[in-house]
Amino acid sequence: MSARYLTPEQDARLRRWERWNRNYFMFAFVALTVVLVFSSQLGISSGDEWGSLGVLLALLVVPIIVLQLRLQCPACGVKIGWQAKLMAPDQCKSCGVFLRSKNSSS
Repeated sequence: MSARYLTPEQDARLRRWERWNRNYFMFAFVALTVVLVFSSQLGISSGDEWGSLGVLLALLVVPIIVLQLRLQCPACGVKIGWQAKLMAPDQCKSCGVFLRSKNSSS
């Protein structure tokens, strides 16, 4: 049985998702750290209630969840979801296609 790989177009689409996912995660990590460390100095929270801090945290975390749930195998269209962390997995569990194009340098 020959190994199946993504076409260059499918590979480019998957790498674009990985780039967005990685970049947003880095942004959210830095933003969450700044917000949590400096929340009282920024006037976002008091010691007693989360109020606007909770909303801000949710606004930073929800896109991470949405990005994860949007990932689909470019070959068969099955949702990969949480199987991928920051990067796509090596192979689709559904159709068995390798999630790298055969001549990809990545």
